[in-house]
Amino acid sequence: MPAKQFGYYLVRKLNLSKDKYERWLKIARELKLSKKALQRLDWMIYYETKAKRNAKLTCRHFDISRSLWYYWRKRFSETNLRTLEDEFKAPKNTRKKEYTDLQYERVVILRKKHLRYGKVKLLKLYQKSYPKDKKISNWKVQCIIKIAGLYYNAKKQARSNRKKQTAQKKKRITELKKKPKAGHLICLDTIVKHYAGHKRYILTAIDKYAKIAYARMYVNHSSLSSQDFLMRLNYLLAGRFQNIQTDNGSEFLKYFEEACNQLKLNHYFSRARTPKDNSVCERFNRTLQEEFIALGNMTTNIDSFNRDLTEWLIEYNFNRPHQALDYLTPIEFTQKYTRVSKMYSSNTCT
Repeated sequence: MPAKQFGYYLVRKLNLSKDKYERWLKIARELKLSKKALQRLDWMIYYETKAKRNAKLTCRHFDISRSLWYYWRKRFSETNLRTLEDEFKAPKNTRKKEYTDLQYERVVILRKKHLRYGKVKLLKLYQKSYPKDKKISNWKVQCIIKIAGLYYNAKKQARSNRKKQTAQKKKRITELKKKPKAGHLICLDTIVKHYAGHKRYILTAIDKYAKIAYARMYVNHSSLSSQDFLMRLNYLLAGRFQNIQTDNGSEFLKYFEEACNQLKLNHYFSRARTPKDNSVCERFNRTLQEEFIALGNMTTNIDSFNRDLTEWLIEYNFNRPHQALDYLTPIEFTQKYTRVSKMYSSNTCT
């Protein structure tokens, strides 16, 4: 082929390739591919153009593993860009009903006669009426009641079901990325004390990184008390904290949530029955009880207790060496390792 003709051929081929990749992007927009699928399409285009079909360069450029690249390269089809989408991960073999049509009819008849009976009572009646049917259980009875919608108060049950479905999922503390920074995460907890025939609640808080702590006693553990505690904590730390961690107690809902929204704080919850999620605050609770309450400072008088507790907190934050902080005090540690000088020192004495 003459050099001139070869030049025309090369220009024509490059233009066709360019048009092809632009067509891919146009089709991807029309198909409304997901963000991940569009990212994988970028891999393919880079591989064909800038990397000149070099897998090693493509993987290095996008910081992906070879195995991941070859998996998607093998799945990719130019005629079907949806092959870059994640596969549907629902199980192929789903659980099917384990009761027969005859069992369904019998349970429905019994349920209509006894709307206020629970599944166990209905099961007993079923077994008496049909003793030969051994393949029935209270779980099957419950499934039939749910599918048939045979509830005593159908409207109330429907509201309850909708509430469960639309309930906001709690953000768990495992979702938060840890940072070695003062004010990044403040952990809260409650100590319940029985003394002289009375019940008192001590709300506690501690900076997970700098170990600066705060506590206050209340007569009850309502969400209003927790809201008051959070507002005092916000003043103490001059608003220099971003995330809050609590357990799943009712005192950390409603008005407490309103306060979090007002202060623009992210509220994370510990996992149920997992005290290690809030181990730092649990350890502070023990220290408070051993070094303050157990030394004769317990009283049911709120004002007197909180006044003495404030003095102890000043000692704890400013003078008490902490082994976890290389025997520095929390305030010394914060001022030494935080860029903002004297981050918490303005209000911690008040």
